[in-house]
Amino acid sequence: MAEALRLAAVQACCVVSVSQSPVANEASRRPPKGPWSGSGVLLTQNPRIVLCHGVLFSPFLQEAEHSCLSQRRVLLPDSFSPDIQIQALVPHEYGSKTDRRNWLGGNLEGKVPAMTFRPLSNRYEAPGGLKHHKAELLMMVPCLQFWDALSKVFSASDEWRFGGDEAGQESCSLADNLRFLPWFALLRILDCDSTGPGWVSCVPAKLLRKGDPVFACGSPFGSFCPDLFMNTLSKGVVSNVAGEGNPIILTDARCLPGTEGGGIFAISGPRLHLVGIIVAPLCWKSNEWVGLTLVCAIDQIFASIRSVISGSHQSLKTWLDPRQLVAKTPGKMIARDGLDQKMLAPVVLVECGPIWGSGVMVNSRLVLTCRHVVSGASSVCVRLQHRPEKASKGKVVFATKDTSPYDVALVELEESIPSFVEPVLASSFCTGEDVSIVSFGAFGQTCGPSVTSGILSAVITVEDTPVMLQATCAVHSGSSGGALFAMHSRKLLGIVASNTRDHSIGATYPHLNFSIPITVLQPALWDYTCTKNLCGFRELDRVGDRIRLVWRLQREPLEVPLSKL
Repeated sequence: MAEALRLAAVQACCVVSVSQSPVANEASRRPPKGPWSGSGVLLTQNPRIVLCHGVLFSPFLQEAEHSCLSQRRVLLPDSFSPDIQIQALVPHEYGSKTDRRNWLGGNLEGKVPAMTFRPLSNRYEAPGGLKHHKAELLMMVPCLQFWDALSKVFSASDEWRFGGDEAGQESCSLADNLRFLPWFALLRILDCDSTGPGWVSCVPAKLLRKGDPVFACGSPFGSFCPDLFMNTLSKGVVSNVAGEGNPIILTDARCLPGTEGGGIFAISGPRLHLVGIIVAPLCWKSNEWVGLTLVCAIDQIFASIRSVISGSHQSLKTWLDPRQLVAKTPGKMIARDGLDQKMLAPVVLVECGPIWGSGVMVNSRLVLTCRHVVSGASSVCVRLQHRPEKASKGKVVFATKDTSPYDVALVELEESIPSFVEPVLASSFCTGEDVSIVSFGAFGQTCGPSVTSGILSAVITVEDTPVMLQATCAVHSGSSGGALFAMHSRKLLGIVASNTRDHSIGATYPHLNFSIPITVLQPALWDYTCTKNLCGFRELDRVGDRIRLVWRLQREPLEVPLSKL
């Protein structure tokens, strides 16, 4: 598999740069536009066709096209400035006629995403081992299914923002932010001497399930230092999907600015198959970085391109065969060595008026969640994953005091859930083990629970008793009360309490988070289940100073300390 990944990155990716012709700049005496660098996936070797994200070309769109962009179903070269120059940076061995035997058979078709809206370098010379090639724009198309799903999932009231480097930067409205997200560009490399047929192997996104392992291939910072950053790999899981046929894919594979246009690959047998294109490596909700990457399904992009080629623009068939623009179901199923789907069932959505969070059902009537999720209420609504349209009423039978370091609440449903399979509770913890967090963070009821992967980074103990768990899974608003699972044993390790925030600069770090060990809650749960006695839970309000010291970061500081980051 390691060799397959290397071949995917080296052979199937390129960096795309777009700029204004120097000659045109001299004639008009205007400052040059760009260059803007991005990335693309080489869909086929002969002809060399590259797919990249369309935002890279947005600075060069003719003024008249902006007003009617949402009604357009294709943009041809005459919709853009006539003096743009497009170049593709290709690894040396990829541009030569050697070592091309198994471009597809090497198990992987990778992508090189890199799209950053920062002028980085005007140099034409490529570092050793890389080659620049001229390219032309064939067309730019919107993925309509992706566009439709975006409008339903991402609400303007939630202040979503995509791209950029930091949450505090000046940003446009959600509508402006979304304008170019659904657009993808097809390019043809003009002066590349490679020969031989072959299309990148693609699979439809409808085969994906939450928790499936995926690989991302992209070039952080675009054309900046490609000898260092080109075709960087990252591994994660499918965190969530949305829309009919899953046109929207969210993954926790960590991607950086410049990887837009890169590829997301699913594992099937000994091979990796292209399943999506990176659209936005950084996403914020209400100025909080959610730690997930937004991806568009490759089969949905192909469907949009096929509709254009088969319609009024059949001249493009010279370069593209619509029959090849198909994502095929692989002979072997997508790898399922990630999350057991049964681990999704115990996680529920807890609603308390306008406030919502997550919860974990530990038996057919009892739900563990966080104190700040129930927010002092005496009752809440609980929605299960398999029937989100129906809310179950729940009574808040206990919540720790504000002075308790343990942010815990217990909810009892009015009616038992039939055929509920109780999660297995862990009795021990292993630092470094693979874990997943399942919660309704960020999207609430819209997409069901999300899954993020990582490791158990630390087990904090007091007198040899675990009192806090730290994990590297991405956690964001709405994840509170979610479940921390061990991937090997499938056991419930703890209840998510919080992520980390630097109050001095207002930054949130989703990959450093804290959970309450389930072993802290087990005795109290057992007592209440057997006797309806809450004494065990009330002991959580009377823990010692050493435990309070461990959880001291839970409190907002009275004086904001200077950041040491």
